[in-house]
Amino acid sequence: MLAHPREFTIQLSSTRRGARLARRLATQQLAEWGWGYDSDISRTVALLVGELAANAVQHGRLPGRDFGLRVAADSGEGLPVAVRIEVSDVREHKRPPAAARITAPPPEAESGRGLLLVCALATRWGTTGREPVGKTIWCELEIRGPGRRA
Repeated sequence: MLAHPREFTIQLSSTRRGARLARRLATQQLAEWGWGYDSDISRTVALLVGELAANAVQHGRLPGRDFGLRVAADSGEGLPVAVRIEVSDVREHKRPPAAARITAPPPEAESGRGLLLVCALATRWGTTGREPVGKTIWCELEIRGPGRRA
C-alpha cells in the first residue's frame, strides 16, 4: 500500500455524465500536481479513470447511489513516484474477474475490452471490499522519472 500525501476524493452521480466528470476532474487534479494535460501520465490516468468510472456506472450502479473516485500520488524525495486510482461503487457482488481470467471478446463485440486496457496500462490493479457496502476497483501506475510511466 502506498503512502498518499497528495489525494483527491469526490462522490459523483452514477451516470454517464458523472463518469465523464470523473475523468476531467482527475486530469485537472494531476495538472495541479504538476502533470500537464498533455503528459503521458495525464493521458494514461484519463483512460484508466474513464474505464473504471464507466464500469462503475454500467455494472455497479444502484438508483440514487453515487460512485466514489479517489486519485492519490505517492511522493518520494520531492518527486511523485506512483499514482493510485480508486473507483468505488455499491454493488459488492458484481466484481470483475481476476486479471488472469480476462479474455478478449470476439472482434465483432461492441464492449468487453475495458479491463484489457486496465491490464495493459496499469502497473497493477485489483478489487477490495468497501465498508459498509460495495467494492473498490483500484489500479496503480509506477512512474520512472518526471512525466514517464514505468
